[in-house]
Amino acid sequence: RVHGLLQFYGANRTGRWAGRLVQVQNLPQNKLKDLSLARTLVKEGRFETLDTLYENVPSVLSELIRTAFVPKAGHQFIVADFAAIEARVLAWLSGESWRLDVFEQGGDIYCASASSMFGVPVEKHGVNSHLRQKGKIAELALGYGGSVGALTAMGALDMGLEEEELQPLVNQWRSANPHIVAFWWEIDKTAKQVYETREPKKIKNLVISYQSGMLFITLPSGRKLAYVKPRMGMNAFGKPSLTYEGIGESKKWTRLETYGPKLVENIVQGIARDLLAYGMVQLEQKGLAIVLHVHDEVVVEVREESVAKVCQLLATKPDWAEGLPLQADGYACEFYKKD
Repeated sequence: RVHGLLQFYGANRTGRWAGRLVQVQNLPQNKLKDLSLARTLVKEGRFETLDTLYENVPSVLSELIRTAFVPKAGHQFIVADFAAIEARVLAWLSGESWRLDVFEQGGDIYCASASSMFGVPVEKHGVNSHLRQKGKIAELALGYGGSVGALTAMGALDMGLEEEELQPLVNQWRSANPHIVAFWWEIDKTAKQVYETREPKKIKNLVISYQSGMLFITLPSGRKLAYVKPRMGMNAFGKPSLTYEGIGESKKWTRLETYGPKLVENIVQGIARDLLAYGMVQLEQKGLAIVLHVHDEVVVEVREESVAKVCQLLATKPDWAEGLPLQADGYACEFYKKD
């Protein structure tokens, strides 16, 4: 066993756990098809065979780090995680109903997004399938106010998109998701109003308030996100912007700028964290031993248990999440890996 891997409330803006020591939240992904073979060769010290079979041995070793986590004798891991949790929570909060319908019907959000953006049917391995990649990159980069820079940072150009395609892609995504865009700026406007007036305001199932030099956002669960010593300042574009004190990239206490889309990102990730915490309690109450959790994923150690039951328990909805199309997927494995 490795202990002390996760710090409770380590991410102070959202309340998520933070990785410590081995940094399980940043483990390299495994994409090798013959993962078990590579693992066996390393365990048995057959390094010449490893070198013969694989072009890049350091890369293989990197992929095997995750597989060093193993269940105790006679047990297996079941890995379960929420499906597209942030996209679901964002659609639920903003009331973007077409997206909620996609999730309720078990559809592919990347295809649906591309279809909505380009006005044509898009199927994963069928008609207009080439547009799915554009839908995917837009979904991953643009949900929290991102623009051309976010698409570039997400690797849009490496995926074959042309530079002149990026701004139209941003425009098409925002046109297809007017409720999400409106929600960003509603949060932005309300947070500034609450700072100025000190009067609490409710937006849908959220409450923004000011008390004792702190701006609070109360999530549907009742937990509060806190912004210390808020003030109004000017952003890089010369427009009024909300700032607060927090730990910056230099790991030092400094004044940080925020605005509507960034606040929405904090809210969405905070709610995802609360859903994970609630699901973990359901698993523990049924006697399922959680040995690890990473972002929106839980790893339980079991003798015999169905993957479906673990996923069902993890995706148990609390009373405050009515109408949220929550779903978890999972798989069993003899060592920790990405399916």
